[in-house]
Amino acid sequence: MAARLIEDDPALAHEHALAATRRAGRIAVVRETAAITAYGIGDFALALRELRTYRRISGRDDQIALLVDSERGVGRPDRGLEEGRGVDRTKLPTEVRVELAIAMSGARLDLGETDRALQELDIPELDPDRAFEWSPALFAARAAVLEELGRDDEAQLWRRRADVAADALDDASGVADHEVLIVDETEDPDAVIPADPDDDIADDTASDDDSGDDTHDESDDVAPEGETEAAVAGGAVTEPPADERAIAADETVGEDR
Repeated sequence: MAARLIEDDPALAHEHALAATRRAGRIAVVRETAAITAYGIGDFALALRELRTYRRISGRDDQIALLVDSERGVGRPDRGLEEGRGVDRTKLPTEVRVELAIAMSGARLDLGETDRALQELDIPELDPDRAFEWSPALFAARAAVLEELGRDDEAQLWRRRADVAADALDDASGVADHEVLIVDETEDPDAVIPADPDDDIADDTASDDDSGDDTHDESDDVAPEGETEAAVAGGAVTEPPADERAIAADETVGEDR
């Protein structure tokens, strides 16, 4: 129930989550849901307690980004950075790794470390030519930091990339896993059409050969608006989102009543 309500009524979702902790407080996903709903209503101190309990019970670091953000919420961005540095990022799912980079960048901004905030976002997943589920948030985070640095032209480019990625993902929502989508360069630059899954996608190799000098301004990475090219790869998330696991937990708790 909490997972179904969290977007429409965060406060009511939190009440359901707290009720679940009283009945099944030793179940990891129950504590995870309580942490997420506490964060959703801005109770960052409670979110931190529930996140640490969840991590202790489950042995997992998949909510590390939320923990870093919650430390920011209670005014301890430096502590958030320590928490983020304390995990092995190579063992995190890609989506979690990206979320952590965004949270770490935000903590750097809180401390006034704008240049280092930008560096936190320099991760392999920052690919303007491909859109995964995490891409819009990552691109938007980079735009925000560039804006703080006064690099408005580059910030505008990354904001447009975030919008294009979000639109492409919406259009591709019903496409089978791993099917590649490409933007039609000759027609509408924002139109997304499915690629033939039987074709060899050789364009990636060609674009690598033509990449040229690596030392250029970020604004050089974007083609003119009529020539924008993006590829969208589906199935990037290997685990179900926390809210889906929360639904399962709520149903389990319901059976115990």
